[in-house]
Amino acid sequence: MTTSKLQITPLGGLGQFGMNITAFRYDGQMIIVDCGMMFPDEDLLGVDIAIPDLTYIEAHRDELIGIVLTHAHEDHVGALPFVLQTANLPVYATEFTLGLVEGKLQEFGLLDKVETHTIRPQQKFSLGPFEIEFIRVSHSLVDCVALAIHTPAGIIVHTGDFKVDETPVMGDPIDLQRLTQYGDQGVLALLADSTNVEREGRTGSEKAVIPAFEKIFTEAEGRVVVTCFATSIHRLQIVFDLAAESGRSVALVGRSMVRNVEVAMKYGYLDVEDGQLINPQQARKMSADEVCMIVTGSQGEPMAALARMAVDSHKDASVIPGDTVVISARQIPGNEKSISRMMNHLFKKDARVIDNGIARIHVSGHGRQDDLKIMYEAVRPKFLIPIHGETRQLYRHAEAARSWGVPRDRILLAESGDVIELDESSARVADKVTVGRTMIDDSGFGRIDDVVLRDRKHLAYDGIVLPIVAINKTSGELESAPEVIQRGLALSDDGSEFLHRARALVRETVETASHEERVDWAVIKEKIRLELKRYIQKDTGRRPMIIPVVLEI
Repeated sequence: MTTSKLQITPLGGLGQFGMNITAFRYDGQMIIVDCGMMFPDEDLLGVDIAIPDLTYIEAHRDELIGIVLTHAHEDHVGALPFVLQTANLPVYATEFTLGLVEGKLQEFGLLDKVETHTIRPQQKFSLGPFEIEFIRVSHSLVDCVALAIHTPAGIIVHTGDFKVDETPVMGDPIDLQRLTQYGDQGVLALLADSTNVEREGRTGSEKAVIPAFEKIFTEAEGRVVVTCFATSIHRLQIVFDLAAESGRSVALVGRSMVRNVEVAMKYGYLDVEDGQLINPQQARKMSADEVCMIVTGSQGEPMAALARMAVDSHKDASVIPGDTVVISARQIPGNEKSISRMMNHLFKKDARVIDNGIARIHVSGHGRQDDLKIMYEAVRPKFLIPIHGETRQLYRHAEAARSWGVPRDRILLAESGDVIELDESSARVADKVTVGRTMIDDSGFGRIDDVVLRDRKHLAYDGIVLPIVAINKTSGELESAPEVIQRGLALSDDGSEFLHRARALVRETVETASHEERVDWAVIKEKIRLELKRYIQKDTGRRPMIIPVVLEI
């Protein structure tokens, strides 16, 4: 069904952190902006990543004409391979973004199957009824852009992730001049990042961390071990520069760190002196005061480099007494326990640990309230649509906008799944589509449905009970005493009395059943399960998973 109005449908990223993906649809043709993933909550047992529910994309597969990426953070590109498996579309992005994305596509066997286009800032390209221009913005990553999307209904500006940084470590600053020119032309709607709206003032420049890092390198007598997000190319350049000034070689530990540094060097986004980069084996042979290590694991991930180095389980490197370990990243909500646990191990290794609470070694890549105001005043849209953030951030973005004098009826608050319809004079939520999360296990390919997750939680919280009976398939009589095995069921004693009564109950259940019930394995299994369920719930208050096993004799 076609429409003469522009439809913007966020399929993720509104009301949550991560899974940023938005569909733009006009007259039966559709583009997708970003394809992000998110890391799972602790209660999503065995889940590696979560990607957006792709039901809407599958339903409109024939209308899709392209994917446009604002930058290469996982919450914006992590689901790209899964989307491309659903609909093989051309991908448009900046040089560095495509450099990182191509490695991801290669892992999924898609690199030779997907058409990619490198787009430069201020370059325009057309996709159906949409003409798109990339506009340089500042972020914690390099080569990031906002999008000016020309549509028959009007111009839409999508900020991507941004802050207003006039003094980036490398590259050009945010192009406020071009954004202002669009404001002069007239912008129908601004879709603006809300991640950091709860903080007043301006977000600091990437250069703001240099003084603290200078002090660390000056004072450190042993090795300097720095962990940060592998995509923080500005931060990596600072570390490489200061390491060179202090006469230190740099060793990289962690697959994503090695890959990202290689891509950044390949495209000229990272300047490393000849001979400065060494491998961990070479670092072991050098004096401690000649070595700097840059490693993955700023969030305390158990399988990442730093956490493994802290407990001597990494094959290439370990933390040693006298190391200065610098954790140059914010704590992502939900990771506090794992980071704390890792830091405890580091202290036990007699390392000096420095995080953002001790020194200013991290600045955000997202704009605070005044950054958002600068963006709004440059673009001056008819409608403001807060995006990227939990519900409270979206509402606080709206509150901040009203304090700038933006009329309430010019702010549209939406959530993932809302179909926003716009024309030259109006913006409203017109419909709702199916959204949600699809869980992916650590193979990277297997999808985990809700039933599997429910069973995993069931096992984790209440344990499992296996009643085992051997029944003669002809007579229906028990051939031996029933056995009951339990794992993970919290019991008040050693469990022997519980198991004795459970076995007796299983025997009684089989012996009192009719002959027809005993020789029908499905019926007798369910009868045993229900009787044990009632008994266990009454005796322990728990509801373990009960899986009866009937052996045919």
